[in-house]
Amino acid sequence: MPRRRFRHTQRFDTSNDQSFQEYLLNQPAQVTTRTELLRLIRGGEDTYLELKVKLSNSERIAQGIVALANTDGGTIIFGVTDQLRIEGVNNPEWVQEELVRICREEVVPPLVPMIDTIAFDSGKRVVALDVDGKRKPYRTRDGRFYIRFGAEKREISREELSLWLDEIRPMGFENIPLETVQEEDFDDALLWTFANGFDDGAPNRNLYSTSDFLRKDLMLAVGNADEFFPTVAAVMLFGKDDRVAELLPRTNVTVARFSGDNGNAQLIEAIEVKGNMHTQYESILSFIRRYVDLGKEKPKRKLTLVTDTVAKPRGHYHFYSISEAIINSLMHRDLALRDIRTRINIYDSAIEFINPRRTNGFQQVGTRAIRYGITQRLNPQIAAIFTRREYGINVPHGGLPMILRQSNRFADRKPEIYVTNDEFKLKIYAA
Repeated sequence: MPRRRFRHTQRFDTSNDQSFQEYLLNQPAQVTTRTELLRLIRGGEDTYLELKVKLSNSERIAQGIVALANTDGGTIIFGVTDQLRIEGVNNPEWVQEELVRICREEVVPPLVPMIDTIAFDSGKRVVALDVDGKRKPYRTRDGRFYIRFGAEKREISREELSLWLDEIRPMGFENIPLETVQEEDFDDALLWTFANGFDDGAPNRNLYSTSDFLRKDLMLAVGNADEFFPTVAAVMLFGKDDRVAELLPRTNVTVARFSGDNGNAQLIEAIEVKGNMHTQYESILSFIRRYVDLGKEKPKRKLTLVTDTVAKPRGHYHFYSISEAIINSLMHRDLALRDIRTRINIYDSAIEFINPRRTNGFQQVGTRAIRYGITQRLNPQIAAIFTRREYGINVPHGGLPMILRQSNRFADRKPEIYVTNDEFKLKIYAA
């Protein structure tokens, strides 16, 4: 019997209105035998098994559940001593109810528990909770991440967190809590302009309290009343420009103008765009306007003299396509890839947008699906706020399908998409 997967009970269904008591009454007959349980206990605690005498500290239990969930799952058995002696629990029904509550309220994202009660001839009863971590990473409600090593759990340090998330789930990078960020690191003008855009006259008790607003209203921070840990998404969206560059240097974007048709040509100018996403969008668009013309209508063809200049005449591009391409680059970059940065290269006859994007599991299917508007958002919280008009950016609609369609009409040449070496590349041609 594998130590990691010995449970066979049904899950407690939290999606409907049935009570926990109704769940217990409707639960099928016992399928985990006492023999199986005893054999598991005799092996002692290890990476996938934790033994508890009783449930007395819900905070510690939540930490143990998080640790198991982040370590590919496991089991916690209540009613067993450290000496592997079965003492049983006095109130198994309450233990089960409390475990359901902890999994639902104290673990993020919530877990749907699999719980079983095993009775012995002596009258003693033990409760076993099976943890299945399918949606890693998991954290406690106060923003702490744990993982299990042997019979011990250990909190993952902030220094290790980025590397760990890079390995297990790069999509979770926007949710990493940042421990050194303070309320004064946020741009109040940008944050409260966004908040006031939704104000319909009703008072908001969290308004003008940065920590409360980010934690309770936008879900962009974690911690209790005495702690404030804003997430990466919060800093990228609303942080002061200098602090964003200091805290998250990997979010910097390089924008360059070349005199030829590829990156091997002579470099004319390059800048590194820093700051929050609002600042980055405005700065990138301003740099692009310096070298190309952006319009809503296709330019009329005209005769030009052929000269041997360093840079060819300005290219013409569809404004909404370029604007959407900038927005997509800022929203959908895979920030867990530390060594690859977002780059935007302006050539004589094209603009190329290069974004970090893990190609494993994406290249075959993803590049086809996104052409039809079927996205795989890496940063859903960032995307949800960044595309709101209240954030202050006039975001066009249509995504990549619009870029492909309108750029093709504008330039009589379809943009090209490449996905290789953990990079997503979009090349839009000039008219």
